[in-house]
Amino acid sequence: MAHGSLAEGLVGAVRRIAGVTSEALCGIPGGELGRRDLCKRILAELTGPRNLIFTDLPSGSCHLAALIVTRDNPGVPVMTGVNLPMLLDFVFHRRLGFDELVPRLAEKGRAAIGGNRPRPVAAP
Repeated sequence: MAHGSLAEGLVGAVRRIAGVTSEALCGIPGGELGRRDLCKRILAELTGPRNLIFTDLPSGSCHLAALIVTRDNPGVPVMTGVNLPMLLDFVFHRRLGFDELVPRLAEKGRAAIGGNRPRPVAAP
């Protein structure tokens, strides 16, 4: 669940790369819905025996709606700061227990964040 078309874009990329179906992963565009409708949409998607909610932004509207929903569904983990490597790892290891899976996904997401800075060009 993410703002704008980010959720659909990430889910589409995972499906294309990993070949998974909608049963494994769905995207919910959160920015267009109010809190009550967003919570209803999340609940409608929590249909399987094991669910995990990914959100894009800590303390954003999607994340807060997920936290509201999981107050009554404490067995559903919520992960924030979702990125493509995190979701790919999820679809390939989704059968792991949450005690192992959630920390693994957090590490995969963190490890995928990097950067570099341009090196100064040496003077001739």
